[in-house]
Amino acid sequence: MTHTADSPAPTRRIARERLARKREKVRAGAAAMRRETFHAGMWATRAPVWMWPALLVITGIGAALRLFRLDFPHRLIFDETYYVKDGYSVFNFGYERSWPEKADDHFNAGDPSVIEPDPEYVVHPPLGKWIIGWGIDLFGADDSFGWRFSVAIVGTLTIFLIGVIAWKLFRSAFFACVAAGLLAVDGEHFVHSRTSLLDIVLMAFILLAFFFIVLDREHVTKRLAAWTQRTDRERRHDRKTRDEINFGPRLGVRPWIIAAGISIGLAMGVKWSGLYAAAAFGILLVLWDVHSRHRAGVVHPWLGMLIRDSIPSFLKLVPVALVTYLACWTGWIRSTDAWDRQWAAENFGWWQSLPEWLQWLPSLAHYHYTAYSFHVGLDSEHPYMSNPWGWIVQWRPTSFYYESYNHGSMGCMAEKCSSAITSVGNPVLWGLAPFAVLICLVVWIIRRDIRPAIILAGLAATWLPWFAYQERTIFTFYTIVMVPFVVLAVTYCLTLLWGHTTGNRGAEGSSGAAVSGGVAVNGGAAKARFVRVSATLFARRFTVGIILAAAVLAFAYFWPVYTGEVIPFSAWNNRMWNITWR
Repeated sequence: MTHTADSPAPTRRIARERLARKREKVRAGAAAMRRETFHAGMWATRAPVWMWPALLVITGIGAALRLFRLDFPHRLIFDETYYVKDGYSVFNFGYERSWPEKADDHFNAGDPSVIEPDPEYVVHPPLGKWIIGWGIDLFGADDSFGWRFSVAIVGTLTIFLIGVIAWKLFRSAFFACVAAGLLAVDGEHFVHSRTSLLDIVLMAFILLAFFFIVLDREHVTKRLAAWTQRTDRERRHDRKTRDEINFGPRLGVRPWIIAAGISIGLAMGVKWSGLYAAAAFGILLVLWDVHSRHRAGVVHPWLGMLIRDSIPSFLKLVPVALVTYLACWTGWIRSTDAWDRQWAAENFGWWQSLPEWLQWLPSLAHYHYTAYSFHVGLDSEHPYMSNPWGWIVQWRPTSFYYESYNHGSMGCMAEKCSSAITSVGNPVLWGLAPFAVLICLVVWIIRRDIRPAIILAGLAATWLPWFAYQERTIFTFYTIVMVPFVVLAVTYCLTLLWGHTTGNRGAEGSSGAAVSGGVAVNGGAAKARFVRVSATLFARRFTVGIILAAAVLAFAYFWPVYTGEVIPFSAWNNRMWNITWR
């Protein structure tokens, strides 16, 4: 054999091959050790029976608070002027119709008959308006309780949902109830649950998609745990198993990814910002698959993810979300005179070659193009527009409703009174929010605990994309989609502050017993145990109690400006803690 000056010498080539074989052997040995110690960990723990009725009680209290005087004020407030009337329109006609000038006065008086036959140009998908319209149809267009009923139910259900998610992540029934309680007393969530806007419906579907991704991880971890229990003899003599050691096993159908795709499609059917969640949760699935395969002792987890998971997961998530999104436009598709519905028939182009039953597709595409152009060009000034940098501390909350009254009017007993509905978050929760985000980031890096990383992924999906639109007209009330992940971040930090008496912290894949509040959880069984608590641990847990009590008291203190109660102007002024809240 002839060797040129550019080709490596045989000895160098052999040395490289030996080094590569040595590295592979070390990698395989480390993977074998991980397989020996891998098990389902916290995912195998079952919730105590008492947790479910406790969550139902918290949810019931949240429902009662949200339905109390839901009909006040008996007029359209803030952006209800768009979404309530559009909800009535899509539920009755399948698409949005236009309204004449001063249509709000007629609608407030219970007379929606002034709606016009012409289509109206709107820039948000129809699903959220269909949901609002269901409540209007149930109670009648003349009942303001019905205008807001659907969103109140959606908001209430998310209280229970976040409690279940917190249980899945923290494996503590107590802190599952804490998360549900914190969401129930958050002002942003409370006001949105009582105002007929699209954003809390968007939040609900994004949170549901996040829940399904967590369920998928539980499913995957249990399958990988069962796989690692196969004997070494099977691995040595089964060629298929040797291949699985290198790349990991196939994980089957994974129905929860399909469910997550449906939820993301529904979120996009409410507002396009659900697309950000689709991208972030898709990345989360990829990284979490790699992490799980690595922990389960797969020699090449990245290759295993690419070979085993990437294409099936993509097909279960993205196309499913797209089909679900298109299904949200069924009313528009079935109509003949909705906005832009006949655009393809009225304009010549390549789409003329499409079959007649598919002519709606280019029309819908053109509709989306014009709506996108509207969104990116929206930069008009508004007194309550805000910058995403201030969202995490509620720097510029949005006023949904404000009326001023003189003495003797509407029960005003002072010289001047105010009635306000301000979408400002619970000051205790949002005061801790920036610290909770930083702590989650630090704990993830130092302890390699995957749970804060998952929470941060949800927060990134709902907050970070807006930094690309700082010049646009955007508002702090968009943070309603962030609220569940802020609650989870604060709750996680409270679990760290709470401490533990024995065992470990119950992180994913950990072993031993996690003890919280004197209850030991191990292998799905919970047994009461009396534990001696040190003074330091008592102080930490007492601090957690103080924080939770402060959150409830803050909610009670801000109740008048959440519900529009008529209070003296001085009382309203005392609750405007920051000059930017006015």
